[in-house]
Amino acid sequence: MEFDSDTFRRVMGHFATGVSVVTTLEPTAAGERPVGITVNALSSVSLDPPLVMVALDRRRRITPVIRAAGRYAVNILGESQQWLSDCFAGAPVVPDREAFCGAAWRPGETGLPILDGVIASLECTIVGVHPVGDHDLFIGRVVALANEEVHPMPLLYYRRRYLRIERATTVELEGRPEE
Repeated sequence: MEFDSDTFRRVMGHFATGVSVVTTLEPTAAGERPVGITVNALSSVSLDPPLVMVALDRRRRITPVIRAAGRYAVNILGESQQWLSDCFAGAPVVPDREAFCGAAWRPGETGLPILDGVIASLECTIVGVHPVGDHDLFIGRVVALANEEVHPMPLLYYRRRYLRIERATTVELEGRPEE
């Protein structure tokens, strides 16, 4: 079966994902500056040790910066932070991605940029990079994490649009956990 990348993107768009901004620090002549990019290709890989994976397009300017830094932070966005997602995805806004979108942030436990107001964050040290297709998969060991117990709903992405949860209920897990 033949298909192009636009068709593949459209079909994969049927999988709802959370939205995060991956950040790191880039060396400059004046010190370090925060940089970031919107990512929805994020996955937990292992509980012991705690590992997560982010997939970054090799053509993006930030990819070699993260590789050189050897570490990154994942900032999981809440539903009111769509503007951050848009900006860090490269939307033509002012201030732009080069100006860190004008985002307020603080240094996390490891010094990595943690965006104000995110619902959770993970600070990771890279333990592996795997080139796959046009992306690099960065496997990071989580060395620090935080979450807000009381927080807004997450920002979700579905079929190239943002999706908001209007009504949520929790249901107990049915079945038997694997041993």
